[in-house]
Amino acid sequence: MSEPVTPYKTSASKKEEVRSMFDNIAGKYDFLNRILSLRIDVAWRNRAVRILKTYKPVHVLDVACGTGDFSIAALKSGAKQVTGVDISENMLASGRKKLAAKGLTDKIQLLTGDSEQLQFENDRFDAATVAFGVRNFEHLDKGLQEMYRVLKPGAPIVVLEFSKPKSFPVKQLYHVYFSTILPAIGRLISGDPRAYTYLFESVSAFPEGEQFLQHLRNAGFKSCKVNRLTFGICSLYSAEK
Repeated sequence: MSEPVTPYKTSASKKEEVRSMFDNIAGKYDFLNRILSLRIDVAWRNRAVRILKTYKPVHVLDVACGTGDFSIAALKSGAKQVTGVDISENMLASGRKKLAAKGLTDKIQLLTGDSEQLQFENDRFDAATVAFGVRNFEHLDKGLQEMYRVLKPGAPIVVLEFSKPKSFPVKQLYHVYFSTILPAIGRLISGDPRAYTYLFESVSAFPEGEQFLQHLRNAGFKSCKVNRLTFGICSLYSAEK
């Protein structure tokens, strides 16, 4: 079994390293995201929300919510309440400031929480989402099983995650951008020498496409589907409990 990809490659657990990394870059995270994604991430979130909307969820759980961008977007599905959880308190603090500025603190609650030990009862939520965070789980299957547990029967899980383009020349351009240009810009602006190198490494190691669908099935989900977006740079997964 291969060693897990971690941000700093220390003796600490992946969970602890990921928490430390996001605490380090929280202040620059939103700014860097907009620059490095060229705002394409907004369109990706909108695609995910369109799937959510078909289920008419009332209460959505957003796992690995970070600064709350997807939690905010999830309200467009018609949801009345969104609960976001993340292990990085600094990311959550940035998100709470954002919610206060937008007047959304009555609709969205951001809580410190571990994807592998969700502090919610069984069958509580009408939908669960993860946007660009599932590859950071220390134990992928455990995190997916926890989301399955807290979802109501028939409720959807919607996952956005980076993936690797397959066709020329996007594959080659993607590799240069993600492995060289993006880490250099991220290092310069965030001040963290490893955070955006880890991004490339974690995406490269992630079990995308059919492999991830199998992880969803193993967790108990059915009707598992994947759509590749923007030449395969991002994948949109959906399934039902």
